Amino acid sequence: MTTGNATILVLGLGNILLTDEQVGVRVAEAVGAAPEAGSLGIRALDGGTMGLSLLVEMEEADAMVVVDAAYLNAEPGRIEVFEGVAMDSFLRTRGRNPHDIGLDDMLDGLRLRGAVPERRALVGIQPENLRVGEAMTPAVAAAVPQAARAVLDLAARWVG
Repeated sequence: MTTGNATILVLGLGNILLTDEQVGVRVAEAVGAAPEAGSLGIRALDGGTMGLSLLVEMEEADAMVVVDAAYLNAEPGRIEVFEGVAMDSFLRTRGRNPHDIGLDDMLDGLRLRGAVPERRALVGIQPENLRVGEAMTPAVAAAVPQAARAVLDLAARWVG
């Protein structure tokens, strides 16, 4: 992938009204504000709590990094990057509410249209709590710059 007209969508997911649930949105904001974001072809987007309207954004991207709070069975603030099929596997094996439209459902929608980006990744951050509140817990807030760096490093590797 070259920078040219290529776009790397950085999609931050989460509800900003819930403490650590907002971490994906905050990381996407940090990535979008990074000086190198433009030269890497990054389009950072607040995906909020995710809706089907994001399918268009996802389909138009040449590559995609999704950032979200994720249960990693680790200490709060732990960051893990799942790339390609590892992302798909993680999404298929996590627990969730059967009424949710999740990221794996969105990827299935893209698969039906033959539009899943070959280069895709999930950057998951272990939350401490998901209660109503405007501020993230200290451990998760401290992970935001590290997670943003992980996204930027991944994008730089993809761009070459």
